[in-house]
Amino acid sequence: MTDGMARARAVERVADIVETIRTERLPVPVRELWVCGDVVLGLDPVPRVNVYLTKDLLFDDAPEREAAFVDSHGIEGVGKTVRAAWADEHPEYLRANENGHAAPERCLAAHLLPADEPVHLEVCNTGFEDNVIQRLQAARARDEYTQLLDPRAALLWAGDGTGGEVSESAMAKLRDNEFVFPTLSSALAMLGMDEPEAATAAETVREYRDTQDGTTVRGDVV
Repeated sequence: MTDGMARARAVERVADIVETIRTERLPVPVRELWVCGDVVLGLDPVPRVNVYLTKDLLFDDAPEREAAFVDSHGIEGVGKTVRAAWADEHPEYLRANENGHAAPERCLAAHLLPADEPVHLEVCNTGFEDNVIQRLQAARARDEYTQLLDPRAALLWAGDGTGGEVSESAMAKLRDNEFVFPTLSSALAMLGMDEPEAATAAETVREYRDTQDGTTVRGDVV
């Protein structure tokens, strides 16, 4: 694991992501941006910056364009799962999954994040607060805590898929280190875990995070 990122730089990185979402065409419509975990806890340096995006599912944006991108880039799904107009503007950010289909989460990561910084991007069609609960339930059912979402979070931007508004108060609290959150085990206990399980889960999450390095991305469809 890297040594992390100086707090001031981490906050500016988040601000840059917010500004990009606010002003630029993206591969898919984005409705929410949250930051959670280390960056909202006041740590300095910040071990990892965790960003959560709620996106819309894109269906048949311009399906007639798909063949052209298969020919030019060998990637299927452009115009179906990611915007063709975005791919025209930013072909350098076009990314595919292992099956050769355009992957919205990987395209977003390429567009929004510099390479090799300690940033983790979560992309899902479900809002953060709902997904915290769903991931918690799945983790408990499988006894697999590494995929928990840290519920300690702040909503920085929200929109309708075509435009949105920055939460200036949340951004100010982030810059001034004014958020107050409990420990992760306490936060998980508030969501229904008993204390021993919450302590085990929090330690598992910490150990898992220590193995992560550079820029990482996860995409979910719930």
